[in-house]
Amino acid sequence: MEKIVGLWRNMSKPEALTLAPKIEAWFRARGWDVLTEWEDIIKQKAEFLISLGGDGTLLQAAREASSFGIPVLGVNFGRLGFLCEIEREEVYGALEKILSKDFEIQERLMLNVVVNGGAEDGISYRVLNDVVFSREGRDGIITLQANLSGEPTVSYPADGLIVSTPTGSTAYSLSAGGPIISPNVQAILLTPLAAHSLSARPMLVSDEEEIQILLANGEKCMVTFDGRQSIVIYSGQTVIIKTDPIKALLIRLGTRSFPQVVREKLRDRWHE
Repeated sequence: MEKIVGLWRNMSKPEALTLAPKIEAWFRARGWDVLTEWEDIIKQKAEFLISLGGDGTLLQAAREASSFGIPVLGVNFGRLGFLCEIEREEVYGALEKILSKDFEIQERLMLNVVVNGGAEDGISYRVLNDVVFSREGRDGIITLQANLSGEPTVSYPADGLIVSTPTGSTAYSLSAGGPIISPNVQAILLTPLAAHSLSARPMLVSDEEEIQILLANGEKCMVTFDGRQSIVIYSGQTVIIKTDPIKALLIRLGTRSFPQVVREKLRDRWHE
């Protein structure tokens, strides 16, 4: 049986583009075929995917690969992140561990997001990090109402609202004052952006909940999915968010534990 690995490269990072052919030569010397075109990777069913970039590159690779059950190893070429498993200088030792099957595959919760009403009616999006609702331009504050399993629950008069997975809790939500959630926790986090009410607090809900977000006050707001795709919704439209049945698959080598990553990332607040 042919052994196939895929490479997902951040084309804007010269170091990643320099390393890619070296990794390709390393694999070919060991009898593996290496693919770099996404259509070929899924058609020929690569055993795993190597993401060369940063956390954003890994997010995109893992989200796309999830539909095909392909696990992803992240090699970091950006700043220290929460997701990439290894740094560029560790790559060959990590690859040796993978070929010897010395790794684990970690499942990461994703969200399925469906927009009701308007031109986007019924369109769904799959999200690994977060869904961000934000007011547009110089418009005043908006009010976003969150209903859990059909029941009105909390109202957020604010500049916006972030609905994130545990993976996304260390991204935009963290900078907005939300808590860090271990990736092993199966939950969904709601974090307001610049809330205009002291009672508007972050909320952690079960991954079994169906969350309905309604634009209760304001003419329109922007909705952004994993920081890449954006649409505008208007008063009367709703967005339904629930756990996606498909999980993202990340390769873990045990080189960086989650507590270690948190400690390194928040070093300015860490006291030895």
